[in-house]
Amino acid sequence: MIRSLLYLTTSRPDIIFKKSHLTTVKRIIRYLIRTISYGLWYPRSNNFKLEGFSDANLARDKEYRKSTSGTCQLLGKALIFWNNNKQGLVALSTTETEYTAIGQYCA
Repeated sequence: MIRSLLYLTTSRPDIIFKKSHLTTVKRIIRYLIRTISYGLWYPRSNNFKLEGFSDANLARDKEYRKSTSGTCQLLGKALIFWNNNKQGLVALSTTETEYTAIGQYCA
């Protein structure tokens, strides 16, 4: 059940932070049933400009001193991709953290 919810988070970012406990899973399923008509909407437009954004913070994980990166892509005004993760290396400066985030975004 959790794996199915993880799959759904690619198109329903409103449920990303609530996937760990069974009671919460049941609540999410009830929420998804009530909001079955929700989804991604791409308006008809000539403005299909692809934009990407990334951001990072320095050593948010206090125990291992790893930084966190986040990225998103917009097609026109619609969100088509997003991601956040812990960086694999320990950065020594904010600049290094931001460059790592950009590198992960472009890869």
